[in-house]
Amino acid sequence: MRVNRIGRARTAAVGLSLVALAAGVTTAAGPAAARPKTAPTAPAPACSTAFRIEQKLASGTTWRMCWRFESRSGLVLEDVSYQPPGEAAPIKVLNSAKLAQIHVPYDDGKNEFNDVTDYNFGSGLVNLAPAECPGGTIRSVKVPDGMDPAHPNVKGLCTTTRSRGHAYRMQADTGDKVYQAQGKDLLVYTVNKVGWYEYMTEWRFQDDGTVNMNVGATGSLSPYDYDAGDGRGWPLGKGARAYATSHSHNVFWRLDFGLDGSSKGRVEQYDSVVSPPAAGGQGPTNKTTRTNVTKELAGDAKDMRWWRIVSATGKNKDGHARSYELVPGPTAKYPGRAFTKHDVYFTEYNKCEQYASNNPLNCGAGHGKSVDTWVNGQTLTHPVVWVNVGFHHIARDEDQQPMPVHWQGFSIAPRDVTAMNPLTPAALAGQNGQVEPRS
Repeated sequence: MRVNRIGRARTAAVGLSLVALAAGVTTAAGPAAARPKTAPTAPAPACSTAFRIEQKLASGTTWRMCWRFESRSGLVLEDVSYQPPGEAAPIKVLNSAKLAQIHVPYDDGKNEFNDVTDYNFGSGLVNLAPAECPGGTIRSVKVPDGMDPAHPNVKGLCTTTRSRGHAYRMQADTGDKVYQAQGKDLLVYTVNKVGWYEYMTEWRFQDDGTVNMNVGATGSLSPYDYDAGDGRGWPLGKGARAYATSHSHNVFWRLDFGLDGSSKGRVEQYDSVVSPPAAGGQGPTNKTTRTNVTKELAGDAKDMRWWRIVSATGKNKDGHARSYELVPGPTAKYPGRAFTKHDVYFTEYNKCEQYASNNPLNCGAGHGKSVDTWVNGQTLTHPVVWVNVGFHHIARDEDQQPMPVHWQGFSIAPRDVTAMNPLTPAALAGQNGQVEPRS
């Protein structure tokens, strides 16, 4: 049962607020041969300073983006670009990125929620304490139709940097020299309250060009969803009197790519098949096949399958088309609804298609309300990517009280965006392509 602690009817609205992140000052690393002698001034994102996030990380990589805030999806990132060391100008990656649904069906079939569209997920933005944004900045967001109308401004958007451990490590060919670097991320996140749950929405922008999208659920288990007799839960508390009802969290993200400033990207699917050793062969063989995805697709992840979104206009310094690869995270796919039966959807851009289920926008008579109905054979010229990651939550004693964060998400990783590792040290800048065997 979804009960808001501040019991007030919520209505859909769209709002904006002000934020900016001061850029960190660091020394650039990377291949000296690839860096321009005089770096040109990078063009600013297409938004005012108030709506801009810009961060230069310790490696010299800079991420830039615009942001706005919706009452449904919450934080929306737009005009996202990446500028690693050695690149004279930013490389645009995304037109926009946002949460598109959090679908929560309970195992007993008595409750089913669409937290983004039915409960105005964004309106549940909560204040963050300084300790929750270590080393960063918490910005005030004017929340449309927020939980407390007397105080619409919420200190709820954290922008900070985080270390992630080794970016790379390599022993030199001769001597004892070790090349290693510690990676840094720009972290942008909010916490939104829906009923008893509090959702942490993280966007991590790595200095190597990777973007990680994660949602973490914490807060409390619903005290209204206990049933000792239906066999669909787990006993919590003393003995076996109360069973917390099991349920799923099916999270959808909507990504509109704009690689190199063009929305006319293409989608490719790769599948590898392993066969037994051929006669006289030492081991099994593996053949990888590319399929051009020219029509809208509802795709299923499987072993040795992956997709990439390829730039229609941009190439790296080796002459290879820039692209971003989808990297799925662990998932428990929920088969109960048509829109949750697939891991990824590629649809042709339609401004009205914004939410993966219960889409509240009026798209015209007969237009479907969920992403599965939008895969109807259109040619992909401006592909939009929808990623579905599921988690089946069977509660445990450790879930109370409060409940530890359980995470679900995925990544997009650069593939041929730069000609070499963007964090390559200057001493190795000439080792592009086939390298002499190491002794």
